[in-house]
This record gives sequence, C-alpha cells and structure tokens, in this order.
Amino acid sequence: MNVLRRNNVTVSGDGAQAMVFVHGFGCDQRMWRLVAPAFKARYRVVLLDLVGSGRSDLTAYDPLRYNSLAAHAEDVLAVIHELGLENVVFVGHSVSAMIGVLAANREPSRFACLVLVAPSPRYINDEAYVGGFEQTDIEELLEAMDDNYLGWSGGITPVIMGHPDRPELAAELNNSFCSSDPTIARHFARVTFLSDNRADLPRLHMPALILQCAHDVIAPLAVGTYLHRHLPESELIVLDTSGHCPHLSVPRATIAAIDHFLRTGVSS
Repeated sequence: MNVLRRNNVTVSGDGAQAMVFVHGFGCDQRMWRLVAPAFKARYRVVLLDLVGSGRSDLTAYDPLRYNSLAAHAEDVLAVIHELGLENVVFVGHSVSAMIGVLAANREPSRFACLVLVAPSPRYINDEAYVGGFEQTDIEELLEAMDDNYLGWSGGITPVIMGHPDRPELAAELNNSFCSSDPTIARHFARVTFLSDNRADLPRLHMPALILQCAHDVIAPLAVGTYLHRHLPESELIVLDTSGHCPHLSVPRATIAAIDHFLRTGVSS
C-alpha cells in the first residue's frame, strides 16, 4: 500500500525544510487549516491523517497493530521516508505530540525539533504526577463512549474546546468526532487515554516547544510544567486562553508562538 494514500498526505509550500503537522484524537488534517498556511512561504508543509482518521484508508486500521501509539509513530516515519524528508519540524496536537516524541526517539536524525501543542504524556494521575484524571474518570469516559458514542461526543466536545462564548468551535469539533468511525474512535480513545509515555521524555535530545493553554481540562498546566522539567531541551509557552485546541481557538497566538520558536534557530 502506498503510504501517502494510506495517510492521505498533502504537500504544499515553497521551503526546502519540511514541517509535518499531525492532528489529535477525533480530528484530521483540516484542523490545521488556520495555522499551517502561515508557514508555506518558508517551509514545505506536510499534512496527514492518522490511519483510522479523516480520509485515511480506514481498511488499514488493524486494532492489533494500533494497540499502541508506536504504530502511529511508525506511520509518521514511513511518510517521512517516502517523501525523503530530513531536518523535519514536527508539529503534533494532543496525542500526536507523543506520537512525535516516539518517532523522534526512534529516528532522531530525521528531525530538527518538535512543536508539542497541548501535549500529555499520561492522562491519569499517579502518585506525585498530576495528569488531570483519576483512573475511575477515564474508565467512566470510555464506558460512556462504548454506550453512546454520539451522545458522548456532544457532551465532551464543549469541555475539550472551552470558549463557551464561541459555540461554533465546539460544534466543529463535535462534527469531526461524529464523522469518525465509532469503532475505531473507541479503540483509539483507549490507546490514547491509557497510554503512559513519561519514560520516553528524557530520551528526546532535540529542541522542543511545549505550547500549553492556561486553562485546559484535558492537559492542565501541571502537565506542561512536568513536560518542561523532563524534556532536556524544551521551552514552555503558556497561551492565555482556555480549552485544548489553540490552533482552532487562538490560531494567531499559536502561529506567533511557533514562529518565535523557529526563528530562534532551533530548526536549522
């Protein structure tokens, strides 16, 4: 199978260096439409859909293979290989931030730096670690998804998005969730919310921007602080906004933060 068709890869832009954008749970590459074009004049912009999401090849989704985030990291690397990319700027939202960490740890020579938008290495609280959820919270969340995926989506997307004064944002996210294959979405949710990638963080030895929202229920500020402490070459920028999707709710601030990070020279 051609990996570019499998992951619905699109390429644009005039730059020699590539920026690879990867979306979060329940979403697809269209969620980057307000951010990615800002970099087309300087970078080769690569967008993809994770297998099981968007317009990817849904028949390629094997629950056994995709029972960990490592399989998605392998797919990202396969796309990078197919396009012959080096010195990549990886931009990942939410769960794809950790997919990027896994990919960069596996083949660090392919990457220049990472931009981690609303990342979390573990969603469940653990002793001194604050992930934002108790084990029972996640179990109830997954059970609600199993019982009524569409109903769960309608209830959770306003919480994820924040900005109750802008209901159109939650509506867009809900439409994205509802257009996902429910069986695949439920499986991917389990893989996402039960993952623990804390041990992978100290292995990452390249510049990384942690882009954190000040009020994020899914990845609270304590998570961003934890990442900053455990990623050896990281910078933490906290955006004064709510929700888990700053690339949709505050795209200009998101672009400015990424642009400032890249112009310091870390991506060269």
